[in-house]
Amino acid sequence: MLEIAKREVSTVHGTAPRPAGAASAARLAAVLTTPAPATARPRAVPLICWLAVAPGLVWAVVRLVGLDRGPLVQALAFTPYVAGGSLLALMLALALRCRWPAVAAAVAALALLGAVVPRALPDRQQATRGPQLRVLTANLLAGNADAATLVELVRRNQVDVLTVQEFTPAARDALDRAGLADLLPHRQLNPEVGTTGSGLYARFPLTGGGFRRNTGFAFTQAYATVAVPGAPALRVESAHPAAPWSVGVVDEWRTDLAGQPRATPDGQLGILAGDFNATLDHSPLRALLASGYVDAADAVGAGLVGTWGPYDGDPIPPVTIDHVLVDRRIAVRAVTVHRVPATDHRAVLATLRLPAP
Repeated sequence: MLEIAKREVSTVHGTAPRPAGAASAARLAAVLTTPAPATARPRAVPLICWLAVAPGLVWAVVRLVGLDRGPLVQALAFTPYVAGGSLLALMLALALRCRWPAVAAAVAALALLGAVVPRALPDRQQATRGPQLRVLTANLLAGNADAATLVELVRRNQVDVLTVQEFTPAARDALDRAGLADLLPHRQLNPEVGTTGSGLYARFPLTGGGFRRNTGFAFTQAYATVAVPGAPALRVESAHPAAPWSVGVVDEWRTDLAGQPRATPDGQLGILAGDFNATLDHSPLRALLASGYVDAADAVGAGLVGTWGPYDGDPIPPVTIDHVLVDRRIAVRAVTVHRVPATDHRAVLATLRLPAP
């Protein structure tokens, strides 16, 4: 009777008794559908993102604006490596969901890669109809480079013009003993003991030759006009500005690069080939190119091939400081680099096509 009365009371108040199993299911559904409390984001995450992104962003500003001063001059030589690292910073910011650091990282990566990647892509060349010319340049490291290897490079590649830096009397004699005089009989030489000498060898006659001395480290630069059959007169100079090995000589480095002969787009054809102690990320070299030169390696997609660094055992990533700069009216067909024992530089060989007279 009591059970019947209990049911009647429940009915009167509008509720019906629920089985025990239904109540348990309701509680489980409530647990599953209730969102879990949000996990607090560590305060250090945004800081980590900005610390990872900031170097690439600052580097991009320095590179694009041309703020290469003081210690930044040496650092900028390694811009291609920083460009690759900027992608890692971007991926980190995206992985940690740091919105504004990711935006900054993307801007830095685009700026740096935009400056670097084109060097690995060939440019459209001039449709020239003149003769082919092969130019080789090599820094001999105070005359210690292996003469036989260098002469063999000249012979095997049928080099027409050779420019050398850090050219000594001993190096001159060693090159002659190895047979260079038979291959390139015309010469304008200024050998000096140490690192200041310079030389220019050619298969064709030279006129108007001489040398000039830079103000930085007193490096000399031999020059002459090469009479290439079937082509206009061509002035060639062995370039060797001061090296920015310390902050104290950066001014000399800038002065020497500013003193390099500018291109004459409406005048005589010109080539500067040598150790520029600068990469395409340094503003003084870019200013020189803007006068009317083309970097031969950059023109054929070989602009990221290293020419100096670890080749004498130093733990330095390769950088590209040896160049063949040619008048924009000259077409570039190929550029290769070659190891020469006993020097920290690689020789650079450019195959060119000159315009017709």
